[in-house]
Amino acid sequence: MKKVIAVASFTAILLASCTPKATTAATPVVSKSTAEQIAQGKTIFENSCGRCHKLPDPTSHNSVQWVGIMNSMAPKARLTDEQHQWVYDYIVSVKK
Repeated sequence: MKKVIAVASFTAILLASCTPKATTAATPVVSKSTAEQIAQGKTIFENSCGRCHKLPDPTSHNSVQWVGIMNSMAPKARLTDEQHQWVYDYIVSVKK
């Protein structure tokens, strides 16, 4: 009986390790802002971010990287949650 359990366990582990890993497909970024709000996001980006440093190229990072950047920089720029969203939506709307 122990051999049967051991063989079954080994087989289950072997099958689980041989299955292809799930890949996360790049999902398109869906903007939560209107065109007018995205335009405001561009203005905020240029004025608030450009006040302290050279503006980064929006295409220099992907949308996931921009989440981290925005989360660290928005409080320094004293952006509201809405402004944060508008700037993020503007940045990720710029195409390469």
